[in-house]
Amino acid sequence: MKTDGRQLMSYAIRAEGLVRRFGETTALAGVDLGVRAGTVFGLLGPNGAGKTTAVRVLATLLRPDAGTATVAGYDVFRQAHQVRQVIGLTGQYASVDETLTGTENLLLIGRLLGYSRGDARARARQLLAEFHLSDAADRAAKTYSGGMRRRLDLAASLVGRPRVLFLDEPTTGLDPRSRTELWGIVRDLVGSGVTVLLTTQYLEEADQLADEIAVIDHGRVIAQGTSEELKAKVGGQALVVRPADPGDLAMVVGVLREVAGAEPELNQHTATVPVSGGDVLPAVVRRLEDADVTIAELALRGASLDEVFLSLTGHRAEDGTELAEVPA
Repeated sequence: MKTDGRQLMSYAIRAEGLVRRFGETTALAGVDLGVRAGTVFGLLGPNGAGKTTAVRVLATLLRPDAGTATVAGYDVFRQAHQVRQVIGLTGQYASVDETLTGTENLLLIGRLLGYSRGDARARARQLLAEFHLSDAADRAAKTYSGGMRRRLDLAASLVGRPRVLFLDEPTTGLDPRSRTELWGIVRDLVGSGVTVLLTTQYLEEADQLADEIAVIDHGRVIAQGTSEELKAKVGGQALVVRPADPGDLAMVVGVLREVAGAEPELNQHTATVPVSGGDVLPAVVRRLEDADVTIAELALRGASLDEVFLSLTGHRAEDGTELAEVPA
């Protein structure tokens, strides 16, 4: 991994050459990461790309087959106990005990972390208020909505006041309103000094939250930078084409695929493809004119992170199959 002259301790998370295999499957194939303190770092990729495996290694839940990593300056292998004292982890699905109330869930975690009963109860009240769950504090978690459970789960990961928080696809299954609420909570946490490593397959989520993004596919980091830097890598523009006759859409797709060198995205009767050269638009126009295809809409616009991902990987972020992982 290249360095940029910053002091090592300015990074809350560093990983070099992480490799992890599960039988014949290589989940991580030499992952390098550098997450600056007090930022949101987005780890973006489809299911099965290696995101969750990377989080489990950094959170000391899995040992890698090769490579090194530190979290908050502690080696995740030799100093696992110290790492666990400074991190919080929220997985893809709420892990709260549904038979306990909101207060009881947080009180239990506080006691497990060594808080006195009074301190644990005070911390539970504080977090329930911060996460707008005070009115439901004495209700069993099984009566909570999906968004409420995710907020309670996130509150549980913060009982110990972690310096580094791992959020592994935290908004999976949430409705847009609940997702937006959780985004606000993440921004507030970072504003208070917490470092967040966020894994997600939602491109909008990465675009909204992450100061820096790494795109991971088949266990490798294939691109890294800010959202705008990644967009610039694929030219920063997308070509939108809608034929007057929907029956000509297949022809449009074929022309875009050949000229732009990427698989177009289809939306109703419109095809969109990322473009990186100024000669693509006139070439497409000429090809379609030669094929007697009449165009109802033709436009260049700024590329989205979705199109960046498509250009980098050849498939959409939501595509892919979960890797079958086994306990270490």
